[in-house]
Amino acid sequence: MTSAPNPSHPVVAVTGGYVVPVTAPPIEGGVVLIEGGRITAVGKDVPIPPGAEIVDARGRWVLPGFVEGHGHVGISEEGVGVEGNDINELTGPNQAAVRAIDAIDIDDEGFRDALTGGVTSIVVKPGSGNPIGGQSVAIKSWGGRTIDEQVISDAVSVKSALGENPKRVYGDKKQLPSTRLGVALVIREAFTRAQDYRAARAAAAVKDEPFSVDLGLEVLTRVLDGELVWDQHTHRHDDIATALRLADEFGYRLVVNHGTEAHKIADVLAERDVPVIFGPMLTSRSKVELRDRAISNLAAIAAAGVRVAITTDHPVVPINFLVHQAALAVRDGLPRQTALEALTVNPASFFGLDGRIGSLAPGLDGDVVVWSGDPLDLASRAEHVLISGATVYRWDEASRTGHVVERAERFRA
Repeated sequence: MTSAPNPSHPVVAVTGGYVVPVTAPPIEGGVVLIEGGRITAVGKDVPIPPGAEIVDARGRWVLPGFVEGHGHVGISEEGVGVEGNDINELTGPNQAAVRAIDAIDIDDEGFRDALTGGVTSIVVKPGSGNPIGGQSVAIKSWGGRTIDEQVISDAVSVKSALGENPKRVYGDKKQLPSTRLGVALVIREAFTRAQDYRAARAAAAVKDEPFSVDLGLEVLTRVLDGELVWDQHTHRHDDIATALRLADEFGYRLVVNHGTEAHKIADVLAERDVPVIFGPMLTSRSKVELRDRAISNLAAIAAAGVRVAITTDHPVVPINFLVHQAALAVRDGLPRQTALEALTVNPASFFGLDGRIGSLAPGLDGDVVVWSGDPLDLASRAEHVLISGATVYRWDEASRTGHVVERAERFRA
């Protein structure tokens, strides 16, 4: 899934730092070489081409950009209110046809916050008000003239929700679904229609007959065919069991999002290799399904053999606190290596993006962050952020301020 190098990007060498590729052992005094926007070498004695831009990382830690696997940046805008809230299309419980990309504001302040926290990639998803909420998109957190130029993949996942949120939304409207039974019914009926639709479409193709396209059913057939992940918002263990039941019925790829009580059935998830994007962690127990919320639950889930990632659910928790949640999870028992994987290669792999992002390795995008120290130390900060080899953020220690390279600077005529 790698893209062609971009010859307009400069050659960049990040030199002298403690390089943590995540998927390979750390390198003291290492070099990360980026050419044409992609990493071409990672190692100790990497030849640096003449004229390369040098990023001096001596005394610093060098890591891949972090990946937020479940965020709403740009569709739930910072400090705007209802005018900037496009997270849920609540006019009907099945919104498979809507696409998050159509509502992303590229100038949302949350993207700037992402850079300060070393987050270079985000899977932006619709919200959890509907049983079927719509299509996600994986994007870089900065760098394009339009959001389309930041897309990593628009074939990522479909957001779905079980539990209290859709119950509340449609129960208040006195319509289906107002119970957990009804929420599961909406999903089950939608996939049954999608199966029938897929068969009818195939029959029409064999007969070379016209066929009327239904955008929502087209999306659900892509889930059935394994092209798109089914991103299941679910907190309670009984709702997670329903998610597994539905996935067994229809055979789609399931990723549990939130997983507050996933530790209660972690052995079941591990047996089925169903990953969990855990969080957000820095919240109160604001509703019943969060009453067993605990940061230490993540360590228990991972200890059972479940592949895990970490989410802020931005703007529920600011996206720049993603790494701080990982640090707190380590304090509460999550192994350090697992925490780093949960910020990088794991969320990338859940969505088939690990051929582009999630580690420091030749062939991957040049998304590199230079940290002042160990990023799992709360005192450390991101000092230099590169996306596809281009500097997008710098911290100036003398003035104690960070500078985001804004669009006007990036695209001067």
